[in-house]
Amino acid sequence: MADTTEAAENLALVLAQGGLQKATARVLSAFMFADEDSVTAPELAERLGISSGSVSGAIKMLSTVGLIERAPAPGSRREHYRVREGAWATLMSSQNGMVQAMFEAADRGIEAAGPGTPAARRLDEMRDFYGFMFREMPALIDRWRAGRRS
Repeated sequence: MADTTEAAENLALVLAQGGLQKATARVLSAFMFADEDSVTAPELAERLGISSGSVSGAIKMLSTVGLIERAPAPGSRREHYRVREGAWATLMSSQNGMVQAMFEAADRGIEAAGPGTPAARRLDEMRDFYGFMFREMPALIDRWRAGRRS
C-alpha cells in the first residue's frame, strides 16, 4: 500500500483554495484516497484527527452537492459513505441540490426585490446563468461519458 498522505493533503489544500471549508476539503480528500470502498464518519474523524461534528457537517455538504452517498453495509450498525459513481458529472448537473437551490433562491429574490431594482438585475443574471447551465450541461456530460466509454 502506497503512502498517499502527502498527495491527499495536497488535494485537500487545492480544494480549500477552490472554496471548500478546510475540514470539508480534507474529508473529501480522505474519501478519494480511501483504500476501502466505503468509510464511516468515526473512521474519517479518527484518520483526520478532527471532530465528529466537523465530519458530520462535511458529509452533509458533500451529500448535498452529490459527491458522496450512503453505502450499503450489511451487518454494520454504522452508516457507511462512499464517493458517488459519476460524482463529478453530478456535481456539474441539475442533480446538484445546491445548484438547484441557487437557481430557486435567485428566482425568489427577483420576485421579492421587485422589477427594475439593482438587486433584481443582479439576481436575474444569476438565475439566467444557472438556467443556461441546466440547459447546456446535460449534453456536455453525455459527451464526457461517451468519451470515457470509448
